[in-house]
Formats: sequence, structure tokens, C-alpha cells
Amino acid sequence: MRPLAVLVTALWASTALANENIADQYPGSALYSAPVEFIPGVFSAIGATAPPTYENSGHNNNLSFIITGEGVVVINGGGAYILAQALHEEIKARTDEPVVLVINENGQGHAMLGNSYWAEQGVPIIAHEDAAAEFEENGFQILESMKQVNRDKAAGTFLQGPTQTFADEYILELGDFRIEVRYLGPAHSAGDVVVWLPNQSLVISGDMAFHERMLPIFEDTYTADWLETWDTAFEPLNATYVIPGHGHPTNMDIVRRETKGYLEYLRGQIGAHIDAGGGLADAYYVDQSPYAYLDTFEELATKNAGRVYEQMEFE
Repeated sequence: MRPLAVLVTALWASTALANENIADQYPGSALYSAPVEFIPGVFSAIGATAPPTYENSGHNNNLSFIITGEGVVVINGGGAYILAQALHEEIKARTDEPVVLVINENGQGHAMLGNSYWAEQGVPIIAHEDAAAEFEENGFQILESMKQVNRDKAAGTFLQGPTQTFADEYILELGDFRIEVRYLGPAHSAGDVVVWLPNQSLVISGDMAFHERMLPIFEDTYTADWLETWDTAFEPLNATYVIPGHGHPTNMDIVRRETKGYLEYLRGQIGAHIDAGGGLADAYYVDQSPYAYLDTFEELATKNAGRVYEQMEFE
């Protein structure tokens, strides 16, 4: 086995391959890319940094798994039945250990729609209670949106929420891994959780942290709360390695710059705009050029600015 430092260096070097213009990096599978072992026992199939498309089968987030020695833990159900099934095939090609748990990082479609496959396999599925409520409320719309993109690839997908929920944390120890599923506080979307591996100093951050692609700000994404959660709960983990919700494995310096840095920058721009008496119509066009290199910038920058303005004018 190669030394850990070599594995990490190889993965960081591969970030140059992240490009929203690449339709599919793994034509032999429904997955956008083949799973890669980031540190011993921890794998991730990196999704596209583009919006969901038919070509990428809706695989535009990271689907990770941990081979513990006493069973496999999967992080994210996947965005469709076909993606969960494809991930399971990759797992079975690497180990004889059964999948013993699926963790949903939030209540979005790319985290939960693949639960339909895992439930058929009899695998327990956990999520934060807020994520489960979000999926229950909006699941029909989420499923229909996926069907519009995936068309025939949506076959087999049905609404299946988690089989168990938790409020603060869910901890298990399997083999060499202590796995802590933690709700740190309000962040990108309802019920966002991180998977913290303290023995490996690695966090599978979900949508707490972004890089390579611009983060989206939803109508219910409160950026001030996200920043507070970052400072009070996420940063103190002092993780050495980060597998984000989107984009290649990296480190805290990178996600701090591309997530916290972007949120602070955009709030600063909008704050100055408000102080100058600016309105919503012009807020969409505040300068975000320092982050124009991120994938999905064209799709998200103006929307993000408008939503931050709507929040900050009443703060």
C-alpha cells in the first residue's frame, strides 16, 4: 500500500480534472467517476461539478464509502436508484464486506433518492431529523425534477426516506473506524450533517463545505448562520483532510477559502451595496469576479447575490 502522503498528493493533483464541461468521466458506469481511495479504507466517487444532466445521470455530488473491516458504511444514498446500484457494484468489486449503513448528508435529492435502492437491500438508512422532514415535505417535487433530467435512467427510483433519524449525533465504531455523524448547526440546507473520522482526522463535510464549484444559496440558506456554524463547530474539528459534498478531496485551507471566504466576500459586497442605498435590482450585479473561476458561477452568482440581499436588508 502506498504511503498516505502519496495517496493524498495524488488526489490533490487530480483536482485539475474537475471541469463542468466534462459530461462523463466513467462511460462504463452510471457514476460520473470511479471511486478512488483517498486514505486507506475511505473511498469517494466524485460527482460532476455541473448541474445534474442526463449525461452525468444526476451524479453531481460525492458518493463516499468506508470499508471498515466489519462492514461498509455509505455516505449518501445517491441521486437515483441507478446511481446507488452502480455504487454498490463498485463496492462489491473492492470488498466482500456487506453494506451495513447508509448516511444521508441532507434532505436533497442527490442525498436521498437512491435510498430506494438501499432500502430494497435491507440496509438501514440514517439522516438528521430536519433532513428527513425536508424530504418528506418536498420529496414529490424532488423526484419529479429528477425524472425530467434522467428520463429512462429514473427507472426504479421511488420516494424512500431514512429509516432512522437523530437530532445531534449518531456514533458507531466498526473495525479501525470511529464514525461520528454530527449535526453542527444551520448551514447550507436543512439537516446538513458531517461525518467525522477522528482517528483519521478526516471529515466528509457534505454541503457544509464547497470548492471547485460555486456554492448555491437557497431561499432557506441563512448565510449568517452558516458562517456561525463554520466558526463555532466546523473549524474546531481541525480536520487534516476534507471530502466535500462537491469536488475532489482537499484540505481545510481550500474549503475555508472557497466556502467561508466566498460567503464573507458576498455578504461584504451586499452590505456595502445596502449602505450605499442600493436596491434588489442592482444587487444581482455586485462584483463577484474574484470567484468567477469556480464552476457553476454563471448559473449561481446572480441568484446568490439576490438571496443574500433579501436576507441582509432585514438583519
